[in-house]
Amino acid sequence: MKFVKNLVFAGLAAVALLACTADPEPKAVIYTIGDSTVKNGQGRGDGGLWGWGAPFAYFFDSTQVEVVNVARGGTSSRTYRTLGLWQPTLDSLKAGDFVFIQFGHNDAGALNDSTRARGTIRGTGDESELIDNILTGEQETVYSYGAYLRMYVQEIRDKGATPVLIAPIPRNSWNEEGKIPYNDASYGGWAREVAEQEGVMFINLNHKLADAMNALGPDKVTDVLFFARDHTHPTAEGAVLAASLVVEGIREHPGNPLNKYLLNEYPAGALADFIGAAEAVK
Repeated sequence: MKFVKNLVFAGLAAVALLACTADPEPKAVIYTIGDSTVKNGQGRGDGGLWGWGAPFAYFFDSTQVEVVNVARGGTSSRTYRTLGLWQPTLDSLKAGDFVFIQFGHNDAGALNDSTRARGTIRGTGDESELIDNILTGEQETVYSYGAYLRMYVQEIRDKGATPVLIAPIPRNSWNEEGKIPYNDASYGGWAREVAEQEGVMFINLNHKLADAMNALGPDKVTDVLFFARDHTHPTAEGAVLAASLVVEGIREHPGNPLNKYLLNEYPAGALADFIGAAEAVK
């Protein structure tokens, strides 16, 4: 009997030891993909210009989730794939991860030219165009903006991860009425349409940031949230505002599992340090 008890105790001790030495469960990862309005340059504020993906991580509990900004300036929903930028992230995706997707600023470019060849077919349809790509020297089938978004959504879901579609941020371009217009008739509206078709979480960052800019007016936006010399990429302060509005959009979906990773309080100190450091190097 004593031998049996000792054997049981030894077995329990071995189980406890294994539990202590087992690899910890990997943290969930939030990826952001998109163009330079998500990550400008190397993400270090090149030229004083930022993407909202840079301060986005400060809103999350880093002990519970990792935020990885893999956006690339100059890309469209098409060329982020064809340049091979998407594949490493797709390969790394695991169940429980999230991917925030914001494209559109570069999708309006030429479908085929000798410089960038990054455009997509306008809209969300299933049409395609076979081209002899002047830039790459290869044949390529080009699809619609919406079709590329659906590709990302399907591939992310196939890995057990969660896609989130974002309407592109507005440019600092004021219309004749002195307002920043919405992009409902183009990429923002098309992103929403795909999100509704696919049952995907959608954050209308275009509306949110345009509303904030319109409330402030051009004099309080230019050289504060955007520089006068660049109407597309926000300053550090503008990037922080845009990131906070993405977080606002997350909170508007209370059943979304992302909420459990958000900090309970606004990270004012960390964001002030971020803006201060950006001001020092711009």
